Amino acid sequence: MSATIEFVIDGKEIQGQPGQTILEAAQQAGVYIPRLCYMKGLVPHGSCRVCTVLVNGRPQSACTQPVAPGMVVENNTEKVTALRRNIVEMLFVEGNHFCMFCEKSGNCELQALAYRLGIAAPKYPYLFPTRDIDMSHPDVFIDRNRCILCGRCVRASRDVDGKHVFDFVGRGPHKRVAVNAEVRLADTNLDVRDKAAEACPVGAIMKKRVGYAVPIGQRLYDHKPIGSEIENGKK
Repeated sequence: MSATIEFVIDGKEIQGQPGQTILEAAQQAGVYIPRLCYMKGLVPHGSCRVCTVLVNGRPQSACTQPVAPGMVVENNTEKVTALRRNIVEMLFVEGNHFCMFCEKSGNCELQALAYRLGIAAPKYPYLFPTRDIDMSHPDVFIDRNRCILCGRCVRASRDVDGKHVFDFVGRGPHKRVAVNAEVRLADTNLDVRDKAAEACPVGAIMKKRVGYAVPIGQRLYDHKPIGSEIENGKK
């Protein structure tokens, strides 16, 4: 039997297992750590930094940092929450997010995190970038206006589907998700049943003919905040 690793999150004693990350051990104990780029079944990437916690006073991404005996983790504190608000607000202003018109509204993890963190409107100026939409595929579309560069589609296509349909190109403000075809999504081997077609936490990669299918009041985050399923013991 593996030895138990004991550490503390916000004053609560947590028991983890060797090889677990802080996020995994916390989730097992019913402690929710906000995240966007993390997705169960995919290799942790640590790109969005929304899961940042303070470990013995130093910032670490909870989805990649392994647990260690005696570590003291700050998660739900004023300082960490302020850091996460800044990150989420920057994600909003760096894209073109119009939640009231988006097919993902009510099921969007970015939108739900903003509500949970108490963000009514970003304090940063909007950048309003010029980004394209690819509707060429018969079953899936890409709206890069909504992309937060979390990389979930990239990892899902590579590691689960084994197709490499999506990948990052460019650097800095020019970084974007590209497809493994010269121009169009329709020219790739993406299938609507692929994991990559459902991995997006926002409305950037969406299946066609399913938008607005679930009425307001019955959507994923209409009544309970994101993370409540973890806090209620449903992993």
